[in-house]
Amino acid sequence: MKSATNELLRQAEAHASRRDWVQARNALESALVADPANATVHLQLSYIESLAGRYRASRAHALAAHESKPRDADTLRELMARLRTFNEAQALHDLLARLGPPAQLPIPLLIVAAAQLSYLNEQDAALRYLDEAVRGDPRYPPTLLARGQVLTYLGRFDDAAKDLEACIARAPEIAQAHWFLSRLKKQKPNANHVDRLRRMLSTGQRRPDEVALLAFALHKELDDLGDHVGAWNALVHACNAKRSTLDYQPAQTHALIDALIAMPVEAPVAPIADTRTPIFIVGMHRSGTTLLEQLLDGHSQVHGVGELYDFTSRMRYATDHHCRGVIDTTIVQLASQADFAEVGAGYLAGMEWRLRGERCFTDKLPSNFLNIGFICRALPQAKILHMVRDPVETCFSNLRELFSDANPYSYDPLELADYYRQYERLMAHWRAAYPDRILDVDYAELTRDTENVLRRVATFCGLEFEPRMLELASRERGVATASAVQVREGVVAREVPKWAPYAEPLKPMIEALQR
Repeated sequence: MKSATNELLRQAEAHASRRDWVQARNALESALVADPANATVHLQLSYIESLAGRYRASRAHALAAHESKPRDADTLRELMARLRTFNEAQALHDLLARLGPPAQLPIPLLIVAAAQLSYLNEQDAALRYLDEAVRGDPRYPPTLLARGQVLTYLGRFDDAAKDLEACIARAPEIAQAHWFLSRLKKQKPNANHVDRLRRMLSTGQRRPDEVALLAFALHKELDDLGDHVGAWNALVHACNAKRSTLDYQPAQTHALIDALIAMPVEAPVAPIADTRTPIFIVGMHRSGTTLLEQLLDGHSQVHGVGELYDFTSRMRYATDHHCRGVIDTTIVQLASQADFAEVGAGYLAGMEWRLRGERCFTDKLPSNFLNIGFICRALPQAKILHMVRDPVETCFSNLRELFSDANPYSYDPLELADYYRQYERLMAHWRAAYPDRILDVDYAELTRDTENVLRRVATFCGLEFEPRMLELASRERGVATASAVQVREGVVAREVPKWAPYAEPLKPMIEALQR
């Protein structure tokens, strides 16, 4: 039976390599007839259904793999990642509980478990697994890298630096460790890693993703040191390397924005009595959304939960479509068939495990600005705070940040300016369509007149202002965003923008933003 299953798995893989999802699915379903509790087969079917765009079937197979209770370490690693793909946090927690205390798990499984918990912004729980991995082998580079990342999110920068330096000492070829290390503090003339980064970039054959990590790190350190010519050259090198790995087509962004604007403005569903109030913080990345969430989290009736894809997951389920990114045109087209009452109820139910007694919670995924029309329909009690920042400051801050593949538009100045203009166009539409549901929060005003802006925000959210909202130093929650280091510095009002020394090479982007 096992050999027959393996042969069907091989056939499915061959069909999938030709993007023949139907034949791949048939082969795997045949394997399930003989072995219906085979977790590996269910996981492969989950991947196939995702690639075919069938969200519900893909999720169902991931949950079936979980129900089969596999014990093999390789299968468990895949299963953990798959459950997190569908935001199945309860299933992931059940799986970890079933496996027993961290001390019973092998190091590779500890690292994967920590990664999934960190994605869920459970940084303290992630650290417990990594601490156990360190006890098992205090010099294992992947553990040191992962622990350095989680410690950064927790604001323990000195400890993070020790782990990252130890990782580099053992495995200097791990480019991500150099990138994380460069971000932990402002580099100084007598304490920096510029020579090491330049040496690594000039020697050996490196993949584009490795070049991007090292060159972004070099840009950041040279910028800290005031070498703006060298920093710009490093930034160009970094962006070119990253852009070469991405298939971004601006026309698809235009088509998505057109489709969202063309949607009819529907009345919201009936509100659910006695439910919590979601506060969505949206806008472009690097517009100040993390700062606003940290400030709001100081309120006794607000729980900050970070950047989540929970609403996106509910829209994928409602339309039975699996897509890359937050949303695509297919979801927009299928949305007319969605049950928005179910979307809202499912979203709120999925949030409960994160929350305590607070009446409100924040959902700070900036790109949820794409989902505003759906949010307003599914969650009539939701408040939407839109961070607004100077376009050049926003775009330059995006350009010099290495994101995951979720922001493919941000590595070419003209593509970035074009995306920003599409974002502005959509936000103008949302304001006109939902004038009472959205509050613009100006980043510059927030940093210069924090209390008055927060009073206005609190009123909009139906809250009383509380002075503790201003006490950023008292926050202990993990921050797993690009602003993880910056936000620990408190509220900073810049007199001279970061892009000013780069005004000349940024001219084409600035002109595109002004057109």
